[in-house]
Amino acid sequence: MRYASITNRLSGLGSGKWAVHLEAREMASRGAPVIELTIGEPDVAPDKRLLDECARAMYAGRTRYSNGRGEPAVVAALVEKYRKRRADVTADNILCFPGTQTALFAVMLGLVEAGDTVLVGDPLYATYEGVVASTGASIKTVPLRASQRFHMQAEDLERAITPETRVLLLNNPHNPSGAVLSREEIAAIGEVCRKHDLWIVSDEVYEELIFDRDFASPFDDPALAERTIAVSSISKSHAAPGFRSGWAAAPAEFCERLLPVSETMLFGVQPFIADMTAMAVSQQFDTASVMRANYARRATIVAEQIAGSNTITPLMPEGGMFILLDVSGTGLGGEDFAWQLLKEKHVAVMPGSSFGNGASDFVRLSLTVPDETLKTAVDRISALGEELSGAAAKRA
Repeated sequence: MRYASITNRLSGLGSGKWAVHLEAREMASRGAPVIELTIGEPDVAPDKRLLDECARAMYAGRTRYSNGRGEPAVVAALVEKYRKRRADVTADNILCFPGTQTALFAVMLGLVEAGDTVLVGDPLYATYEGVVASTGASIKTVPLRASQRFHMQAEDLERAITPETRVLLLNNPHNPSGAVLSREEIAAIGEVCRKHDLWIVSDEVYEELIFDRDFASPFDDPALAERTIAVSSISKSHAAPGFRSGWAAAPAEFCERLLPVSETMLFGVQPFIADMTAMAVSQQFDTASVMRANYARRATIVAEQIAGSNTITPLMPEGGMFILLDVSGTGLGGEDFAWQLLKEKHVAVMPGSSFGNGASDFVRLSLTVPDETLKTAVDRISALGEELSGAAAKRA
């Protein structure tokens, strides 16, 4: 039988990147005592008021069709959110989607096609390759270096640009590293994009999970407003990933042109979830502050507990819900280390290679488990590191 070329372009770019995670779930289903530190799933519940609002809206009949742009209440709430960052935002600048992933997919469909190139920092979030490949465009990576704490450098971005380059897909705060770009770094990156007339798609889903510095976005810079599309959701900020509620904030002309694409895909999101999202965006909740404190504390626990290791080096995050460990000192790359850790120690982590070549020496740990569970996991990780170091010494 014949298939569309998109199935070839996306071959190998789906759930295969989560093979360790899926195997860990399978082991756990058979009774193995696996500690799961793989995916970024918040370990606190959404605020009860949000759940109550979602249920209220359902029982009030908010289960009918919506519209392509988004329910009026959530659009208005998002306008107010982004007006705090840039005064000229109106409803014409907002499109709603079922989560950041869908927003990224639709946005890329509206910007690039076969023959175009999208620049992405490496390491990169695991689904970015598929999002770009689905359009027929290709990814070109910009190196993000551990020695620079995985902060994108404007000069590296400039060197990566070719005549085919159309878009920079920027992730700030960054997954998997937790890097948080400063206002000055954003301005320098933005100037390169302005000089070469590039779009900036800014994935800002971890905006509210920054530990000890300020958030900066190209969306907030009037000089970059005409070329910046910010995407986000309530998945991380309000511990609600299963509700699939996100959006894009973008130039009005872009939103107008993308609206038929969105309508063809979805024709609206669920009104009862939109009502919950409007409440989440417009009112104050302590969910993000609780998670922020938890993740910062747990990252410190990992770093301090593993500080005595001769083979494993932590890279402290500046935000997000993960920490990277450099395991190259064990003699293994991140992929082999992750599999051996799962099989021998029953701890599941993500291989850095799932996020590109730039993280191949690393594994990524989720910080979304209780402190004591995390300490147990780190003990097992350290033990494997020492065992591998001892085995290497004997071979020598």
